[in-house]
Amino acid sequence: MSKADILMGARLTKKYGNLAVVKNVSMNVKEGEFVSLVGKSGCGKTTLLSVLSGLERPTEGQVILNGKEITGASEEELALFRRAHVGFIFQSFNLIPTLTAWENVALPLFPMKMPQEQRRGRAMELLNQMEIGHRTEHLPAALSGGEKQRVAIARALANHPKIVFADEPTGNLDSATGDAIMVILNNLHKKQGMTMLMVTHEPELAATADRVIRMQDGEVIA
Repeated sequence: MSKADILMGARLTKKYGNLAVVKNVSMNVKEGEFVSLVGKSGCGKTTLLSVLSGLERPTEGQVILNGKEITGASEEELALFRRAHVGFIFQSFNLIPTLTAWENVALPLFPMKMPQEQRRGRAMELLNQMEIGHRTEHLPAALSGGEKQRVAIARALANHPKIVFADEPTGNLDSATGDAIMVILNNLHKKQGMTMLMVTHEPELAATADRVIRMQDGEVIA
């Protein structure tokens, strides 16, 4: 039996002033699928990711995520929805510099009125899974780029997300470290059934996904 769509975007357009960065794009991601959005820098793939994840609103079109039409939701509703259902991995890590590794991982759990020991336990579990359990008390400044991205991946998983959005997750890493991060992402998908939508400009990384969607000048071309 085929799996259901967990993400659907219909006729999506995103304009900044008169400039259309995303142009009439329709696409879907099925539950448990790993999909790559690939294209040259400036082709609109990161903007499309932001629209599909609810970080930005489309100028036109509709997004349905985990069965909810999010396009018309209020900012508060969107924030609560993302917190409950979505994980994010960013190229620039986006770690809080004054928080330790485990505190950064536990950050999405703070609004859930969870006891601190439970939050810490979840963070430690994920950091051990990322093979950096020995770095839990370190601040981001004391971590290497690869370690920072492992912390960021752990943080994205803290809330048991239905889907993880990854924006150039290896973009700030050397090739060997980037390859190690891709092994982690592929293992999360293949062994745990994680649903992922990843943006990359590197075709060889995109090819590790179940399906590749190619963009050019704001449009899906393949």
